[in-house]
Amino acid sequence: MARKVTDMPSDTAGQTERLGWHLITCEYPPQRGGVSDYSYLVAAGLNAAGDQVDVWCPSSPGTHAQSERFRVHRDLGSMAPKDLRRVGEQLEEFPAPRRILVQWVPHGYGYRSMNFAFCWWLRNRARRHGDQVELMVHEPYLSFRWGSMRQNAAAVVHRLMVTVLLSAMERVWVSIPSWEKRLKPYALGRKIPFLWLPIPANIPVADNPAGVRAVRDRYAAGDSFLLGHFGTYGSPIADLLEAILLRLESSPPGQRVLLMGARSNEFREQVIRRRPQLAPLIQATGALEPENLSCHLAACDLLIQPYPDGVSTRRGSFLAGLSHGVPTITTIGEHTESLWKDSDALRMAPAGDLDAFITLIGQLRGDERERARMGQAARKLYRERFDVAHTVAALRRAALVEAQPVCAS
Repeated sequence: MARKVTDMPSDTAGQTERLGWHLITCEYPPQRGGVSDYSYLVAAGLNAAGDQVDVWCPSSPGTHAQSERFRVHRDLGSMAPKDLRRVGEQLEEFPAPRRILVQWVPHGYGYRSMNFAFCWWLRNRARRHGDQVELMVHEPYLSFRWGSMRQNAAAVVHRLMVTVLLSAMERVWVSIPSWEKRLKPYALGRKIPFLWLPIPANIPVADNPAGVRAVRDRYAAGDSFLLGHFGTYGSPIADLLEAILLRLESSPPGQRVLLMGARSNEFREQVIRRRPQLAPLIQATGALEPENLSCHLAACDLLIQPYPDGVSTRRGSFLAGLSHGVPTITTIGEHTESLWKDSDALRMAPAGDLDAFITLIGQLRGDERERARMGQAARKLYRERFDVAHTVAALRRAALVEAQPVCAS
């Protein structure tokens, strides 16, 4: 069972020691995406803790001025062998042993999500060059799907890729505990520490009451009740959300739905093509800059965040609402950790139980006091368990424990 980050020793000596990190990621700002946001937050947090941070990522149009606080090497290109050789040569300019933290999502590294060469390169970094390589697993591999030869072929390759990676990893961090169960068979008996490292929210809370009021005036003037959803609107979450929206056609007067995030406009158009009468009920923002998005999240009375496999600590979109203290209805499923089941900071319906989800919306719509209580509990839970400071402390603590000299007895 993956240990929680709080299970790591907390009394390590030399907490102020300056560590060196090479963070390898498939996406990084100004690219949009959860891994991009997470990579920046972790790199910035480690840098703020006094560590030397070098980020290695593909090139992308635009700039991200905040990253100037540490070095960002946009040299991974398409992650082809020639790109990997070039980055390897640059890594050799840094003193050994180099600590490499890899953000793992198999579909992020090109070659139609089957970049076996990238995994072999990482193995060689550890085996031949003495680098200390750690893996942060956002998603382990594709599942097998009945009748889909293409996905099943990719799923097989993903498992081979994971086997190569686990043959050389110093440590594996997992965004949800159940990833350990899926990954361990591919370690082939090798003893590797698996540690649970929940994902922090990817949208900082903006203290901007005027901005929140402006959003309310635009989308929920008067006494309107504003439901919100934040996400990327990919299948199958979009299918669940659409089913909920169709059931809201008979909503009480004054209820509105605000869709936030990239592709929200396209998703709204998809819904109203099928049910034109929903057009006045549903609005969408499209992609927003973080501070503006924060104001939109804070303006909502209630968030609806359904997930087919249940809410879990890898859902950055859910954690954004939690960090803002917005009461939220979500789903419980196979990946839902016990901390959510034990928490009073949210309400959950069984994944796939549409009636239960709609009932919860109705109950909370009419209970302002309960919504306020949930919001306070959500902020407290986020501060205690998910703030990026916990992520940074866990990474540094593990590195410092490893660096402790072993004293002869």
